[in-house]
Amino acid sequence: MTETIRGRLVLPDGEVLGDLSVDDDGRIATIEPDGTAPADVVVVPGFIDVHVHGYGGHDAMGGPEALSGMSRALARHGVTSFLPTSVTAAYADLTEYAESVRRWMPGAPADGAEPLGFNMEGPFLSEAKKGAHPADLLRDPADIDEATLETFVEGLRIITIAPELPGALEMIKALAGRGVRVSLGHSAASAAQARAGYAAGAVTTTHLFNAMIGAIHRDPGLALAALLDDAVWVELIADTLHVDPELWPLIWRMKPAERVVLISDGISLAESGQSRGMLGALEVRVDGDRATLVDGSNLAGSVSALDYELRNLVRHGVPLVDAARASATNAAELLDLRDRGRLAPGLRADLVELDGHTFEVRRVMRGGEWIASA
Repeated sequence: MTETIRGRLVLPDGEVLGDLSVDDDGRIATIEPDGTAPADVVVVPGFIDVHVHGYGGHDAMGGPEALSGMSRALARHGVTSFLPTSVTAAYADLTEYAESVRRWMPGAPADGAEPLGFNMEGPFLSEAKKGAHPADLLRDPADIDEATLETFVEGLRIITIAPELPGALEMIKALAGRGVRVSLGHSAASAAQARAGYAAGAVTTTHLFNAMIGAIHRDPGLALAALLDDAVWVELIADTLHVDPELWPLIWRMKPAERVVLISDGISLAESGQSRGMLGALEVRVDGDRATLVDGSNLAGSVSALDYELRNLVRHGVPLVDAARASATNAAELLDLRDRGRLAPGLRADLVELDGHTFEVRRVMRGGEWIASA
């Protein structure tokens, strides 16, 4: 039997009051305009978080049980697909992380966000822009041998590399040739060095404006190169802390709307009830909605989720269609996922029902099944 969801349907090209039917295979069967559908229910594609280190007290590098807990915690916020993301660590720990995700994925919980592989943020980062990454564990791409790099490639969907490091352009080219989406970030690169990184095969940008040189008038860096290249994606943490909302209109004016990818950069302390914990090898603390290293010197990820960030975007004037595109469609395009990320017949019925006034999550569907805990 099919199920019909009614409301304001947020489609790739606009909003329409209508009915969306889901078939027995968990796919969208039809979308029909219907002026009698309730306007106070908003239906958007299921969110895809491609950069998240943990959530709900669970760390992406904590093994299968933690990954399952993280998956379920993210689903409560409308995330139907995600990439668990590592932080900088020793090669042996990163190898174990990669193997752990691979072992866990076939049995990942059906009532949580679906894993799509994994993301690695580090260790190929600039010490000058290390942010919340331990300097002693950072590495130059030139220093890793091919056999060690090979242990990470299976299941690796995104990796952050600072393009100015020795061997970086060669690594970018090699990984891009294997289908890995290389992201430029944690970088002191000049604009010219950043353009060289994109030319070598990088296609996206890790948390725009954070841990990089910005649009400084005499010293432009990675942020400017990313904004001026219409072909590359940029990640945005829209928690209002990492990038001031005054800059959000600039991003949408300079980037095609289909090249902005909303990410949470969430950490395990988010919704954990704890104010202190570890992010990799570093101790972090949470004060209100702000996560920092324990000494307060740097932001250390976020305690937000994509539903919160979508509400922020809409509250600050970003059209709902663009906010939904940033939270789902663009990530699917980045990862070349053809079966999700939009409301369209034939695609997976991964969707989120939002309250039409507050944009709070009401219900979450993954593959045609409502997630009970969400």
